[in-house]
Amino acid sequence: MRTNDTVRAIGHCGQCEQCEHCSARSQSICSVIDQRDLHQLALHSQRIEIPSGRCFIEEGETARDFFIVTDGHAKLFNLLPDGRRQITGFADCGQFLGLASIENYAFSAEALTPLRVCRFSHVGMSLLKTQFPALERRLLEEASSELVRAQARMLLLGRKTARERLASFLLERQEVAPRSDVLILPMTRTDIADYLGLTIETVSRTLNAFRRDKLIEIDHITSIKLLNLTEIRLLSDGEGF
Repeated sequence: MRTNDTVRAIGHCGQCEQCEHCSARSQSICSVIDQRDLHQLALHSQRIEIPSGRCFIEEGETARDFFIVTDGHAKLFNLLPDGRRQITGFADCGQFLGLASIENYAFSAEALTPLRVCRFSHVGMSLLKTQFPALERRLLEEASSELVRAQARMLLLGRKTARERLASFLLERQEVAPRSDVLILPMTRTDIADYLGLTIETVSRTLNAFRRDKLIEIDHITSIKLLNLTEIRLLSDGEGF
């Protein structure tokens, strides 16, 4: 992490209280640690606040830490030799970052909104895994999920049409808040186009087509309401109209 990132250290007792009331706890790897043991979790973690637009993981840097997103949104990307960015994913509350990194980070991560993360050193995580065997199993589950996401992305970029890609993207975002039919999109249309391997014009044109077909309602540039989730799923699978 860059030295000019905003870092606010929290005392051990305060960090333990933060862990107890953390909104990401039920969704993250921390869910396997009992409440009575949260002081051990707090001992090996640090709560960090990162302003919007700031990178907190740099591709190619030594991978010394893991991160759990506890509030806000981030985008993950790789830099091409000519300086262009290829967005490879978006990180939301509860997501664990850095698991696949052995010596160096394989991607960069930038805050899309004001972001809060918990940072764990590799040494601290190793100690926690030794103390809590369930954490090791939970990390394996996380690694499996990461592999599934990578395979889905290969299919999205390799075989799907523009309509199918955008439908798949809407379903991905719906998984972030599955009980709501309103998607909050913290990323720009350019970010979406980059992620889907499309032009921004194609993204805008396809969204407008979805709106005409009464699949979605565009309330705002950052807010989309899903009107026909069943048809969007069929479209994502290549079975829609």
